[in-house]
Amino acid sequence: MFSNILVPTDGSPLAFKAVERAVEFARDITATVIFLTVVEPFHIISIESEQLTSTRDSYERLADMQAAQFLAEAEMKARERDVTCHTVSVESDNVHLAIIDTAIAHSCDLIAIASHGRSGVSALVLGSVTAKVLSHSQIPVLVYR
Repeated sequence: MFSNILVPTDGSPLAFKAVERAVEFARDITATVIFLTVVEPFHIISIESEQLTSTRDSYERLADMQAAQFLAEAEMKARERDVTCHTVSVESDNVHLAIIDTAIAHSCDLIAIASHGRSGVSALVLGSVTAKVLSHSQIPVLVYR
């Protein structure tokens, strides 16, 4: 069936629920999980509140710390269930493409993703990352709600 599952997470509560459910699924089918966090680069002009109040250095430091925290929490959940896992953090303006590219690079045969992550103005302007992954991926996508 599936042997390598990519699980993107942005640290949102729903994304963590997807992490938990994907880990259970991976355990049941003896699959490996690759957890991914995509860090969006700093922009001088931004609608993201974290970027409006930060300098480039402080934003990058905070973003890296948050990414490491999200991945550590996911990794801990997998280890609790004896699921083999790896973690990846990438920087990209195009989150959906970074997810798909990472799945391809790690020979994943499934992407397991939350139906939506963070919300706010950026979600309204940019649209759903999950919807973009669904419409662009050649790899099967499992969406958790």
